[in-house]
Amino acid sequence: MRTCNRNYTALLSLLTFLLLPISESIALDKGDWLVRLRGIGVIPTDESGPISPDLLTSGLDPQPAIVPELDITYMATPNIGIELILATSPHDLDGTGAIAGLGKAAETMLLPPTLLLQYHFDTGTGFRPYVGAGVNYTIAYAENADRSLEAVLGPTTVSADDSLGWAIQAGVDYHINERWFINLDVKYIDIGVDVELNSRGTVRTLDVDINPIVVGIGFGYRF
Repeated sequence: MRTCNRNYTALLSLLTFLLLPISESIALDKGDWLVRLRGIGVIPTDESGPISPDLLTSGLDPQPAIVPELDITYMATPNIGIELILATSPHDLDGTGAIAGLGKAAETMLLPPTLLLQYHFDTGTGFRPYVGAGVNYTIAYAENADRSLEAVLGPTTVSADDSLGWAIQAGVDYHINERWFINLDVKYIDIGVDVELNSRGTVRTLDVDINPIVVGIGFGYRF
């Protein structure tokens, strides 16, 4: 029991040390590179429109995904950064409305490289909050129909167009020292794809608005 208490006390002491603000400011310099590795949750906020022309009471609802994300920031000035975000995420498309009983009806992969212009605030401590805004280009690939959908429509191919949209971001870096830092980050990305279902020559179309909130936590290194 004493050993357990000592370990618990040591863990609390370590967490307290890491979470206390650093007294001196960690200054960023023009030309710095910040590289972050995060685990992110990609949480869609919208559903699809109706499946035209004959399944107007049905749709496809994109599901959340958890994936790793890499981002690279170049500091153009001590406060202004340019960030490129790289990740790819798998998304199940569940049936809604009249086809809700199918559960998973299709799936797709999304590759949404995002370029953001950021402003980093100097708080005089190791905490460096930032906000950003920019553009996103999403590439949909590896689309497939699930067996549940094909049981209703017959053999079906799925294709999705790419998407161009905007993105906004807010986050904070907590600098453990001059090089290493912990990162928390939230983004909203405007993503909408046109989906085509081709079942033995019968073509059905729908708009799938994904528009995810992306929540991430990870660590980074300053070069």
